[in-house]
Amino acid sequence: MTDANANAEQPSTRRLIDCQDCQAGPDSGDVRTMSIGRDMAVTEIWHTDKCPTYTIERILLEAGAAKVKEQDAWAKDAFPAAHQRLQDAAAIIPADSAAAPFVTALLELVQAQADDTGRFVTLPTWTEILDRNIPPQDPT
Repeated sequence: MTDANANAEQPSTRRLIDCQDCQAGPDSGDVRTMSIGRDMAVTEIWHTDKCPTYTIERILLEAGAAKVKEQDAWAKDAFPAAHQRLQDAAAIIPADSAAAPFVTALLELVQAQADDTGRFVTLPTWTEILDRNIPPQDPT
C-alpha cells in the first residue's frame, strides 16, 4: 500500500474548535462543517446558525452547486454538435495518413464518452482503445 493510499484510508484530523466570528464549539450543539484538504486532513469548524462566516459558506456552496448544474446543462446540450464536428473533421483525413490511428483512437474515445455522458471513461477503456489503434511496439 502506498503512502497516498494510507492517507486516503486514515486521514489525519485537524479540529478547529471555534469560529473566529461566533466562537461556537462542539459542546454547544451548534452547526459543524467539515472539509477535506488536498493533504487529506479533515477540518471541523463549529458555527452558530446565525454566524456570518457560516452564512457565507452556505451561499458559496449553493452558488457553486448552481454553477455546476448550469455547466452540466450547457454541456449536455452542446456535446452532440461538438461530437459531430469532430466526426466531420476526422472524415477528411485520409485513411493512409500518419495521423489516421490517432484520429481513430480519438473518435473511439469520444464515442465511448458519448455512449454514457453521465460517467467518465475508465482507464481500462482508454488503454484498450489506445492499444487497439496504436499498438505497443514489439520489444525485440
